[in-house]
Amino acid sequence: MAETTNHQSLQTKSTATTTWRIVITFLVTLLLTVSTLSHDTWLAPHRSTVPVGTVITADLTSGMVFPLLTYAIKAERIERATVRLGGRLTEIGQRRAAPKSLRLMAQLNESGIATLWVELKPKSLDLTPLKVIEYLDEIGAAEEIRAAWTQSKSQRWREVYTKHAKTFVRVGQVEQDQSWAEPVGMALEIVPEKDPTRLHAGDDFPVRVLKNGTPLAGFPLGLIRERATQGLIQKTDAEGRTTFTLKRAGKWLLRGTELRRSSDPNHDWESDFTTLTIETLALPEAAR
Repeated sequence: MAETTNHQSLQTKSTATTTWRIVITFLVTLLLTVSTLSHDTWLAPHRSTVPVGTVITADLTSGMVFPLLTYAIKAERIERATVRLGGRLTEIGQRRAAPKSLRLMAQLNESGIATLWVELKPKSLDLTPLKVIEYLDEIGAAEEIRAAWTQSKSQRWREVYTKHAKTFVRVGQVEQDQSWAEPVGMALEIVPEKDPTRLHAGDDFPVRVLKNGTPLAGFPLGLIRERATQGLIQKTDAEGRTTFTLKRAGKWLLRGTELRRSSDPNHDWESDFTTLTIETLALPEAAR
């Protein structure tokens, strides 16, 4: 009887161990899948308007649902993190790891429009054929990219990508400052053509996309409102321009991916991801 009981106990423990292994394997697989699909990386300031002398904090994070903080970027992945204010460039050296973001802090000691941006070091990515289709749909990939993938004999996807993120903060009483219209020099950059710190619900927001300083025509640029599950994609014109209508007050994310064939024998594809975060205010009572 004792032997039977012990045998049953061992079987139960073995079954429980196997079950936990299956659960853990599933969770790891799920995590890897979600991480792979977390394409957007953005820089989100805690406040979009601050007084002079403020130490602004901005969260650098990756995720699927903007502006929720989901995956923290490791500090060692940063190639450069910079703030431009009053015509001066300053490295953002204060960085602190948080559970779901990397927090960047910079002191803003004069009035004006502060431009904050981050560029990450290149990173490699492998995708399964099923995930490739989902990825191409998400970024609005051009037909020639889709055709190249469909005609690929190996059905192998090895990509090296670089991410760029930018945002703006209005500091103090701003008289004349149009520095927001000046590119910062990222490899792939969204440049506003209207003050991004003075936007209201219903405003049009014209932007220009630059690749290495040159207007990028036919580029699929996306816009998504905070917590929305679907966004809008528009292609830039011959001069790299497009205009979005910001229908509601709240936070918005502009995002785009420039994907191309790689000449590196270790990779099939290479890409640059770029994002810009902005915030629209509700219309004043008198304007409603």
